[in-house]
Amino acid sequence: MLMTLTAVTLDCADPLALADFYHRATGLPLHERSDAEFAGLARGPGASGLFLGFQRVDGYRPPSWPAQDVPQQLHLDFDVDDLDAATDRLVALGATLPSVQPHPERWRVVLDPAGHPFCLTTPRPAP
Repeated sequence: MLMTLTAVTLDCADPLALADFYHRATGLPLHERSDAEFAGLARGPGASGLFLGFQRVDGYRPPSWPAQDVPQQLHLDFDVDDLDAATDRLVALGATLPSVQPHPERWRVVLDPAGHPFCLTTPRPAP
């Protein structure tokens, strides 16, 4: 039996605001059925590819990275050509850069506006 991953959904307090951040960060268009309860980004109507969703959760508490008082549970990784330029761009869009950076020369941990940590990395050459 083959399983195909089709979507990743993040909990948050404001789905439309978080979808807008990731739209501006990735260029993926907002799904036409997005609303205040659930928003998403997709490659376009009927297009295949991974769907990135954002669902409203009452009492949402952002992860407390790197502490685990409120665990991150998952995080997204994005390949970028230039770590510094990508980091600066995302901070200008509303992300924050935590002071703890385990390997800043290899990847950067960034927090989206809802507090979800995600990583930026440069692609590694194929062996």
